[in-house]
Amino acid sequence: MTDTLFLTSADVDDLAEPADYVAAVREGYRQIGEGAPAEPRTKLGSDDPPGMLTTYVALLPETGAMGGYTYSAGFGERDAWFMTPVFDAASGEPLALLDGASMNPFKTGAAGAVAVDALAREDATEVAVIGSGSQARGQLRTAATVRRFEAVRVFSPTAENRESFAAEFDDRLDAAVEAVGSASEALAGADVVITATTASDPVIDDADVDPGTHVTAMGQYAPGKNELPPELVARATYVPDLRDRATRDAGSFLAALEAGLVDEDGIEAELGDVVAGTHPGRTGDEEVTVFDSGGTGVETVAAAHMLYERASEKGRGQTIEFAPASEALTGR
Repeated sequence: MTDTLFLTSADVDDLAEPADYVAAVREGYRQIGEGAPAEPRTKLGSDDPPGMLTTYVALLPETGAMGGYTYSAGFGERDAWFMTPVFDAASGEPLALLDGASMNPFKTGAAGAVAVDALAREDATEVAVIGSGSQARGQLRTAATVRRFEAVRVFSPTAENRESFAAEFDDRLDAAVEAVGSASEALAGADVVITATTASDPVIDDADVDPGTHVTAMGQYAPGKNELPPELVARATYVPDLRDRATRDAGSFLAALEAGLVDEDGIEAELGDVVAGTHPGRTGDEEVTVFDSGGTGVETVAAAHMLYERASEKGRGQTIEFAPASEALTGR
């Protein structure tokens, strides 16, 4: 038998600050850029009842961890459930099983923040946020740890939601945070644009994205999810989290591909390539960059292992037992 730590959201939700997630996730993508393996999501869909089961994995040898997410969404009460197993990368033994819900906006936001740090101009001071939900919150909280923003403008279709978001972050950040009435108004003068929606059609116009802007889009997790106009994808230095994911389920890239504006060579690099220094990323102040973040096991394993280590140090969680196959796989 081996002891495995079971951690609830309550066990881990106060163990790390946004900057801690960014540091862990940056290190994970560096390892991917140097050859560590990660696989894009596998998604199984159900029509009746409607829903999906999704999983993705990564192995981070220098972190000493491997694992990923398995989650369901849309069934029955239409809620979602996130389970995150973490294994020891040297022995293969299960280290922990986490309820992965509370870390989700921060680990996903951390991937976006790593991209902002790697691809946005050093002098970026203004950010536009399109969306006002939990993922938009996670993206802005983490991005604010890698750039000193002076102004934030947020737009989402429901005025109450964007105004609540602005009030929350005006208190939280050392920046002027304002709710605005359109995406165009949010993007006016923005150096960094964050889209965090579930949209099926583009939520920004290509003409509103000025030269030199960096765009992080995190709603591109299925062929029908398409936050960015294809013209923007075509003119930008396009960097997804994983190359293989972009050609499977990155909605905006697939739309640009279908429109004949790009081919698969339009994928400039993976995020790990830029973090590891094998690709230069941004090469000029007038260049538009796009990071396409659809979710991978890289940020999941990096964040979960960090939380596991901190929980272990603080004596959090409950121990559960797993029997090794040499003992349990008897067939009797």
